[in-house]
Amino acid sequence: MRRREPAVAGMFYPGDPERIAAFVAPFAADSDALQRARVLVGPHAGYVYSGAICGDGYAQVRVPDTVIVMGPNHTGRGAPNAIYARGAFALPGGDIPVDEALAFVVRDKMGLVDDEAAHRKEHSIEVHLPFLRAKNPKVSIVPICLGHLSFQTCEKMGRGLADVLRTRPDVMVVVSTDMSHYIPADVASRLDHMALDQVCAVDPRRLFDTVVDNGISMCGFIPTTVALSAARALGCDRGRLVRYGNSGEVSGDYHRVVGYASAVIP
Repeated sequence: MRRREPAVAGMFYPGDPERIAAFVAPFAADSDALQRARVLVGPHAGYVYSGAICGDGYAQVRVPDTVIVMGPNHTGRGAPNAIYARGAFALPGGDIPVDEALAFVVRDKMGLVDDEAAHRKEHSIEVHLPFLRAKNPKVSIVPICLGHLSFQTCEKMGRGLADVLRTRPDVMVVVSTDMSHYIPADVASRLDHMALDQVCAVDPRRLFDTVVDNGISMCGFIPTTVALSAARALGCDRGRLVRYGNSGEVSGDYHRVVGYASAVIP
C-alpha cells in the first residue's frame, strides 16, 4: 500500500504517540452538543504556537467518518491541484487511510491530479490529522494540496466540491491555513480580521480580493476560497470565528508574529 510518511512529526507536533494523545485529548471530547459542520478552518503551525487554536475549532464540531482536508502547497513541489487519491497518511501511532472511492470522485469533479510529490514534504494537512484521529478513530481522509490558482479556477473547483457534498452530506471539509506572517501583531490582527470577516460571510470572491489587494500573507487562502465557494453553492451564508491569536502570545515577540484562527461554517 502507498504510504505518505510523516514530514514534521517531532517538529511541528510530538513524535511520540502518547504525547500526541495527551496534547489533543482536551479537544477531543464528544457530546450531543457538538455541531455538524460543513467546513472547519484551522491553522497548521507548530502545536506550541497554534495547536490550542486549532484544537478549539475541533472541540466545536463532530468529526464524521470521512473528511476532505485541503491545505496550501508551501514547498512548490508537484502539481498545483494535487490530490493524494490512494493509500494512507502515516502518523506516529498508526496510519490514517485515504477514502479511495471518494477521492477518485473528488478528483474528477474538482479537476485534480493524483500527485504524490506535492504531498510528500507538505505539513499543512499533516498537522491536522492527530486532531481528526482523536475525534474519530475511524476517520478516513481525502487530502488535497493546492498551489496558487486564479479565482475562476477556485470557483470552478468549489462548484465541483459542492456537487460531491450534495451526494455525501456526511462529509466534512477541513481547510488548513495560517494567517498573516512575520508582521507586528496589531497590523496582523487588522489584516487578518479583514480576511476572516469574509470567511464568516462565506464570500469567496471578497476573501480572494481582500487577500490579494491588501497583500495579506494568508498562506491557505486558495483552499479557503475553494471551500467557501462550495459552501456558498450549498446555501451556507454565515460562519463563526471560534478563536484568533498569534505567535507572540507564546514567544513574547509581538513585533513579528504569525496569525492563527479557527472558524466553523455549519
